[in-house]
Amino acid sequence: MTQKTRSRSRAARLALLIAVPALALTTACGGAAESSDEGVASVSRAPSTEQTKDGGDASKGGAPKGKSAFYDAQMKFVQCMRKKITKDYPDPKLSGHLDWTKIDALQEAMGNDRIAKGGRGGECTTEMRKAMSLEPPRDTQKDYESMLAHAKCMRANGVSKFTNPKLQDGNVIPGGDPNPTSPEVSSDSSTYKQARQACKGKLLDGLDGMQ
Repeated sequence: MTQKTRSRSRAARLALLIAVPALALTTACGGAAESSDEGVASVSRAPSTEQTKDGGDASKGGAPKGKSAFYDAQMKFVQCMRKKITKDYPDPKLSGHLDWTKIDALQEAMGNDRIAKGGRGGECTTEMRKAMSLEPPRDTQKDYESMLAHAKCMRANGVSKFTNPKLQDGNVIPGGDPNPTSPEVSSDSSTYKQARQACKGKLLDGLDGMQ
C-alpha cells in the first residue's frame, strides 16, 4: 500500500470514529491534557464500565450479556462489504473488532481505499456505524497509555517524528505523522515498516491502525 493510500485509510477510519461519539475513545468526564515523554497524562475516572469475562457490565452487577451484539453487528457490516465490494473481506476478530492488518493487506491488493471508506460510495457505512455504536465501553486511560507506549516505541525504532497521542476533552487523539495532509513520516520506508512490526504489540485490541 502506498503512503498516500495508507494515510487515506487511517483518515477514513478516524472520520468514522469521530462521527460516532460512542466509539470516539471517550470517557464520561475529564479535561484536556497533552502527553510528554517525562510523564503520562491522565483523565478523571468515570464510574467503572469494566466488563466481566463474558462481556457483562461489572459495575451494574447484572448478569453477563456477552459481546454478541457488537460481534453480530460487525458481521452484518462484513457481509455487506462481501456482497457489495469484495467476497474476500475478512471476518472480525473474536472480540468483534475488525482485523485491520488483513483489511489493509486486502486494500493494498485492490489498489484503492474503497474498503476503509465502507465501500465505493459508502454503501456499508450504515452497517459500520451501527457496529461502532455497539462497541463495549473502553477505558480511555488505558487506550491513551497504549497509544503513548506505541508512539515511544516507534521513535525508539527509528521513526523520530512520530508524535504522541493527546488527551483532549476526555478523548484520545491519536499520534503519528505530525502533518498528515503533507506527510513527514514515510510509511513506505523499511524503517517505518520494521518499527510497525516491532511495536504492534503495544496497541490494545481495537486500536490497531489508529495511529
